[in-house]
Amino acid sequence: MKTVLVSAVALIDIDGRVLLAQRPEGKSMAGLWEFPGGKVEPGETPEAALIRELHEELGIDTWASCLAPLTFASHSYEDFHLLMPLFACRKWDGQARGQEGQTLKWVRPTQLRDYPMPPADLPLIPILRDWL
Repeated sequence: MKTVLVSAVALIDIDGRVLLAQRPEGKSMAGLWEFPGGKVEPGETPEAALIRELHEELGIDTWASCLAPLTFASHSYEDFHLLMPLFACRKWDGQARGQEGQTLKWVRPTQLRDYPMPPADLPLIPILRDWL
């Protein structure tokens, strides 16, 4: 089974809310909510992938020094295994906007369970909630 490395981030605003992005129509698991991020390309670090993805997907810029490793997900889907480091980030430039048509929502940590998420993301919720 192929392992896919995906980097994700919990963007945390000044009020302690976390940004979720809804997977757009046409993508696998469309309609589910997830932490922003994306695939780590060959030769890229997880931090570099996140910086690139946040710029492409949300129109914001951050730096490796602002990405704190928090936890990770390891989950087997039907046709691949997902390994996903989750970083926390409280500092970025710009205002997050869905550049690819995805809906964004700032959510209190205690309300993360109210949003349907991919199976790999679910175990991250209590860790994030306890950390915040």
